[in-house]
Amino acid sequence: MKMMHRPPQLALRLEAAAPSSDVPWHAGRRIAHLGGTLVLRLDTDRRLPERVGDELHLPLPPAATPRQIRDAAESWLRDEAQRVFTEKSALAGRRPVRIVLSFGKRGDWAKQEGDVLRCHWRLVEQPLPVIEQVLARALAAAPVPLCDDLFAAA
Repeated sequence: MKMMHRPPQLALRLEAAAPSSDVPWHAGRRIAHLGGTLVLRLDTDRRLPERVGDELHLPLPPAATPRQIRDAAESWLRDEAQRVFTEKSALAGRRPVRIVLSFGKRGDWAKQEGDVLRCHWRLVEQPLPVIEQVLARALAAAPVPLCDDLFAAA
């Protein structure tokens, strides 16, 4: 029987992949959030991530891997980005838009495409005034709806 040689990329295990960061992910690490920092805490008494003051409590055991910590923290940051961007775009006074997070390494912080506002999730690391300015510029660049659209709802 002839043995098939497995391509090396199929032999990789996700657990073995190192986080793509110069600083390892661990309890006590500081992450950027709304212009400040949050300290990561591992807390098995919690079922969901929770921000308490300037700490982000992640529902992970003390022996969690750097990848588990990174995934949990970034997942919370993406959820927080969705919440903040939705809230701030609604306050901009424009018609409601759907917020879609982008993950590309290049591109705009925020860009309106029809009735979708595409925002890079890492914008949530910036201070609120910066976020508000970026969202306001993206919304202002969007085409104004036609008068017929305004009266269609009436």
